[in-house]
Amino acid sequence: MIRTDQRAFGVYIHWPFCQSKCPYCDFNSHVSAQIDQRQWARAFVLELERYHLETAGRIVTSVFFGGGTPSLMQPELVETIISCIAENWGLSPDCEITLEANPSSVEAGRFQGYRTAGINRVSLGIQSLDDSDLKKLGRLHTADEALAAIATAQQTFARVSIDLIYARQDQQLADWRAELTRALDLGTEHLSAYQLTIEQDTAFGKLHALGKLHGLPDDGLSADMYLLTQETCAAFGLDAYEVSNYARPWARSQHNLVYWRASDYLGIGPGAHGRITLDGQRLATDTGLIPEVWLAAALAGNGERQRDTINLRDQAIEYLMMSLRLSEGSNIARLSDLDNSLLNNDKISELQDLGYLEQRQGMLCATTNGRLVLNAIIRELIHD
Repeated sequence: MIRTDQRAFGVYIHWPFCQSKCPYCDFNSHVSAQIDQRQWARAFVLELERYHLETAGRIVTSVFFGGGTPSLMQPELVETIISCIAENWGLSPDCEITLEANPSSVEAGRFQGYRTAGINRVSLGIQSLDDSDLKKLGRLHTADEALAAIATAQQTFARVSIDLIYARQDQQLADWRAELTRALDLGTEHLSAYQLTIEQDTAFGKLHALGKLHGLPDDGLSADMYLLTQETCAAFGLDAYEVSNYARPWARSQHNLVYWRASDYLGIGPGAHGRITLDGQRLATDTGLIPEVWLAAALAGNGERQRDTINLRDQAIEYLMMSLRLSEGSNIARLSDLDNSLLNNDKISELQDLGYLEQRQGMLCATTNGRLVLNAIIRELIHD
């Protein structure tokens, strides 16, 4: 029985290198003075060809270059990877091919090269339009460079997304309203707005543990900022289709929907995770974090660190956790098909009465208030 949407099939390429490490970032990113991009091209191609042996016959519907800072990749390397994917699987007619980029002037100058390579969507890590806050966040660009990069991207690519971070140090509600409005006034069609979270193994995490990270908003102000984001984006015609993502109807990230709907995708590169269905079994793949170790393993024939079969209950839990982030919600029949004892029906009724959940056409959906406490809701829903 097919337990995922087999029509969607994504490829995630992880580029692990950055110019510097941001103090809030806990992604697998590394600073390196010398990178042999020809060697990395060979490693990515070998990994793609290895996966093709197992998944031949699928059509790739989305490709995502993430990181790290993929806009440090040479356009020729990006073109090599896209061509390899097209030759092995074929690309769907509307295949979305995204590259994450930082808005420095040097990287923005590469945009035409990326478009020629096959990129049709760019995701810009703006994070803030305030120079002082950009410095606090460890970003290397200025607000003016961010605005110039947005303009260049909009002229170059069919689709453009921008990332912003809110609930920053000393940020007030009026500050966020003004900044968000300014960003949306640029004609933004897709926005990822993330609340600043303090992760343990980051520079911010270490400062916070020492009591030296001052000015963070309390939970009440952070919640107000989230609700303001919903209202402001809606006023500009961007739907809150996922907890942290807002888009015009045609501009939703097709690749991220692969994750949130628990479809299949390949994860290639150091620290990348994948989910693939083979012979009726749902498999989780992952890779080592250290770039040099992954590179050597991939060149030797297999960059995976391990793969595990995901049992039906864990599939159900993973699908619930991912899909409940979406405004469309979780398909109740699909959850029941995977594990008909997963959901606590008494809790569903209770959470509906409290205004945190609702059911629409066979879908279980979190309300706006429910999204504010989504992790707690998911814990309540899962039957022990």
